[in-house]
This record gives sequence, C-alpha cells and structure tokens, in this order.
Amino acid sequence: MTKKRLGYVELEWTCPRCETRNLGTHEFCNGCGGPMPEDVEFEQPLEEKFLTDADKIARAKAGPDRHCPYCNARNRADAKYCGGCGGDLSDAAVRKAGKVLGAHRGGSAGTIRCPSCNSENPASARKCSSCGASLADTRARKDDKPKTDGKPISSGVIIGVVLFFLAACIGLIVLFTRTDSLVGQVQSVSWTRSVPILALGEVEHEAFYGDIPSDAEVGDCILKLHDTYDEPVAGAVESCGEPYTVDTGSGIGEVVQDCVYEVYEEYCSYTVLDWVEVDTITATGSDSNPYWPTVSLLVDQQEGEGTETYEVVFIADDERYTYSTESESEFECYEIGSTWTLNVNTLGAVVSVE
Repeated sequence: MTKKRLGYVELEWTCPRCETRNLGTHEFCNGCGGPMPEDVEFEQPLEEKFLTDADKIARAKAGPDRHCPYCNARNRADAKYCGGCGGDLSDAAVRKAGKVLGAHRGGSAGTIRCPSCNSENPASARKCSSCGASLADTRARKDDKPKTDGKPISSGVIIGVVLFFLAACIGLIVLFTRTDSLVGQVQSVSWTRSVPILALGEVEHEAFYGDIPSDAEVGDCILKLHDTYDEPVAGAVESCGEPYTVDTGSGIGEVVQDCVYEVYEEYCSYTVLDWVEVDTITATGSDSNPYWPTVSLLVDQQEGEGTETYEVVFIADDERYTYSTESESEFECYEIGSTWTLNVNTLGAVVSVE
C-alpha cells in the first residue's frame, strides 16, 4: 500500500495553564506566554486548510520539534541552541510523531457566535472580528462531543455480557459434541452403488480472457478486478481511501491517503466441449454383497467415477439408529445380529461405532 501525500496543515495545541487554543507552530502560549509543555499533544483544528507557507512546510519536513533539556522550551528540529535559554540542544527530547489524528477536515466547519457581541465568525476564528473578544470557549464547546442523557455502560457490565455469551457458546459446543455410549445390535443393512454416464456436451464457464482455452467460444465479457499492487504499474487504476491527518511532531500535520493500484481485465463467459453427466446407473441391495451395476455405453460415452454408500440400522434401547459409511471393508463387518458400541451425540446421530 502506498501513502499518497496530499499536503500539510497547521495543527493546534491547548495551553494547560490558561486553556488558550494556539496555532501548532507557536512555541509559546498566546494567552499566558508560557512555553508549550512536552506532554501536551497537538490537535486537529475545526477546519484544515493546506499550507502554502514554504517555511512551515520545510519545518514539517525537517522532523519533530525538540524540547530543551534545561528550560523545556520547544524548538524546531533544525535548531542547535534553545530559543528560550540558549542551551545546547544536542541532548534535547524529541517530540513524538506519526500519530493519526483523524480524518482530514477539509470542509467548512460552519460559524460560531461571539459570546460578547453576538456576531457571527468562522468556526476557525480565535478572536471576534467585530469586538476582538476571545472565541476560545465557544470553539471548545463546538468541538465537544454531544452528551447523552443515559448513563454510560460500565466496563464491568460489558465484561459480564461478553463472559455470558462466551459461556453460552462453550456450553453449546459441549452439548453438541458430547456423546453417549450405547450397545446396539445390527438389525439390517443396505447399500447403493452408482455409476454416472458421461457424454461430450457444451459446458459454459467463466474466466479472465487470457485464461480461456483457444478452442472455446467466447461469450459476453465485463471488466473485473484481476490484480492489486502496492506500487503504480502500467494500466493500473489508482484507488485511494479517505484522506487523514498525521502528526509530524512539528505543529504541522501531514494529510495522506492510503492507495492501491488495481488492474482490471476482461472477464468472459465461454463455451467448450466437455464431459457432462447424461445418465446414472444405480444398483441397490439389502445384503452384505454389494456389486457395481452393469453399464452399457453408446458411442461417444464413457463411465464417470462411481460412488458408493452403505447404511447399517442398529437397535439400542428399543430405538433405531442409522449409521452411514463409504467404506466397503467396514460395511462387511456388520453382520446381522452382531453387537457393537454406538457413540451417539445429543441430536441422536451415530458419530462412530466400536
């Protein structure tokens, strides 16, 4: 699978001291001036617009930012000395990167109303365009997940339900695989042997065009997926999933898609001459001497592979139990009146005989 890179978007982070929402590339809070702590994560904005600023794009490509080991100030990946205290960044802690933040928010997030002057502002705005008031609280409320009136289901309840169904499944498995042993006597036996008669006839199949025999008559064709590749190949159709945003650790998110490359080929019906069953000759009996039926073939006919089935009826505890086998040598052992141990499941079927 190939990752198709669509571009970069600026992320945001929330100051843990004053709860101000800041642009991802801002290393210090716009509200209280404090540095961004190492344990504060980047978040997706309500609207993600692709960046055109070459410097910010270069910052994302340079790698995750680093936090000064002396004052904890955040610095760009390519910085050698801390912008806060001037300390050497050789041993600086590198921010985590690679986390998938969510589906790309490329559409409009709508508008929010200023709590001070009631003016409408874009959902991505941080300050009211009319009065300059902060929209941080309003944005936070818009970004909140809706609450429900019902109480959340506790993990204990969920675990209990799972364990109940697991126990029920195990109980059913035990029930249907458990067997009882009964002593049964052979009351009767029967057998059936069948031989199919084959003749050449037109048979319709389906296959990709390249796999159709040369002597076949090709019918209707459609385009059908033949192969999928992780890398582009000649004639392939690119098929990509929904774009999503990945944290680069620099305050910039990279928007990517997972893509595969599909090759379609003609998939056709075709007709060929093949051996098909035109008749079946069967012999049956109620004794221990099975035989194959006599077969008379016409011109351009041949015998197919024969099949054989054998049944034994046992009486055990005044109940009749039927046992089937395809083994002639086993069938010959069941003499009328002989006694055997039957292993019978809960559905009353004989699963084995000893």
